[in-house]
Amino acid sequence: MSHPPIGHPYIILPTVDSTNNYAMRQIQAGLANHGATWFALEQTAGKGQRGKSWLTTPNLNIMLSAVVTPRLLATRQFWLSATVALACYDFYKKYAGDETRIKWPNDVYWRDRKAGGILIENVFRGADWLYAVVGIGININQVVFDPALPNPVSLKQITGRDFDAAELGRELCQCLENRYQQLQAGGIETIMQEYRQVLYKLHQTCYA
Repeated sequence: MSHPPIGHPYIILPTVDSTNNYAMRQIQAGLANHGATWFALEQTAGKGQRGKSWLTTPNLNIMLSAVVTPRLLATRQFWLSATVALACYDFYKKYAGDETRIKWPNDVYWRDRKAGGILIENVFRGADWLYAVVGIGININQVVFDPALPNPVSLKQITGRDFDAAELGRELCQCLENRYQQLQAGGIETIMQEYRQVLYKLHQTCYA
């Protein structure tokens, strides 16, 4: 059975606590199918990895969550994580250039600065992987950040240009769809090879 592509439908929400929370509520209500994506103009309680919050200024950045039905074994969660990270890399490199990298496991970096992050939350039934909610936040037009953030960067800071964040969100969905199709077609070896090649600080000694 073929699925709709990621980003179909693409629904813009004026404000929401978290796009991941919203997508989960849609799944629990039986209202979410593969490909459904919600883009928020404002998040009041965005989530990052390991319980961190994802704070962002309204109307300036990409904040979206896409529902995926993985069709993979539950033990293959990193396959999806790497696939999504590489899709975000594809998208960001188009605008930010060759200094774009993936910081393990799935942050988007430009030089030594964080441009975006990914949070994937899953729904299982026993050993069956029913859904993945792919949450992505990418800094687009923001130029003033919380001083508590150590190293943020946005596309506007890199390029000097203003962007339509919602339209870029649609482009990101296409990048996700392209890489997801590659994964479903058995291209995991290629995905992992490309993922390793663009890792931040690859083959460098790092100190905490």
